[in-house]
Amino acid sequence: MFAAERRQLILEMVRANGAVSLRELARVVQTSEVTVRRDVRALEAEGLLDRRHGGAVLPGGFTRESGFPQKSHLASAEKTAIADLAAGLVEEGEAIVVGAGTTTQELARRLARVPGLTVVTNSLLVAQALAHANRVEVVMTGGTLRGSNYALVGSGAEQSLQGLRVSRAFLSGSGLTAERGLSTSNMLSASVDRALVQAAAEVVVLADHTKLGTDTMFQTVPTDVITRLVTDEPPAHDDRAATELQALADQGVQIAVAGASAGPGQAPGVDSVPAGRQPRRDVPLPGQRRGHGGHGAGPGAGPQLRSASVLGEQQGGERAARVADLRRR
Repeated sequence: MFAAERRQLILEMVRANGAVSLRELARVVQTSEVTVRRDVRALEAEGLLDRRHGGAVLPGGFTRESGFPQKSHLASAEKTAIADLAAGLVEEGEAIVVGAGTTTQELARRLARVPGLTVVTNSLLVAQALAHANRVEVVMTGGTLRGSNYALVGSGAEQSLQGLRVSRAFLSGSGLTAERGLSTSNMLSASVDRALVQAAAEVVVLADHTKLGTDTMFQTVPTDVITRLVTDEPPAHDDRAATELQALADQGVQIAVAGASAGPGQAPGVDSVPAGRQPRRDVPLPGQRRGHGGHGAGPGAGPQLRSASVLGEQQGGERAARVADLRRR
């Protein structure tokens, strides 16, 4: 394939998807990432696209949101690895919330094997993945269907989450930076994600390396509210993604890297923080003691959920202080 043909195809992919990783571009045009990076630089010089950490986006600074069919094919191997690692954080009998997204859908497929689990979600795709799981209860929010990502949004979704209290929230988004935290391109989706965060004692963000350093219009979770990030290992040449991970860790976010090489005495994919820095402590549920990693205090101690609209709100002092102002941001 000639350079002009490659660059035309690259440009068409970025225009169709909004954001595409270098790895995916190299696979489609059947060449090396080094060659693709050179093509992307040439297209950027012409003002046709913008380079981002490990990928390319539409010009203009903020990426637009891709539809579900496009996003489902982007970084699929990375999303699978992230979902595998994130599923290991969930224990039998827990109550959690899972937001909308292609990565959280992959997580839901793995959660179907966790007995006694209760999952509250605004995503039709997450609910579908769990619909036939034995001993897994699914609670759907209300709201208006947003067809581009099969999620329920709006005041109905937000109101159904009021008073809800679960152990943790699993969220994805369009971009993640140490400066602004998790963000998305749609205002309604951002508002529901903030409501999901308010319901959880800790927040786990699922984001592949192509989203690191990408900033989109609406902030959903500030960095100081993110407990843990589950991501994949950036390519060796992607120094910016590695720098962003370090910046997130420096702000107290626990980093779990799928496929990372393990250090001495460390299992692959375990949390990592900079030397000499204490990782963020998990915030307990009301009535729990610290030191339990955010899980239930014992058999049967986890919250029992039946309906998102009738659950009584339980206040956790420290957690409430961290998220009380999210709706005002």
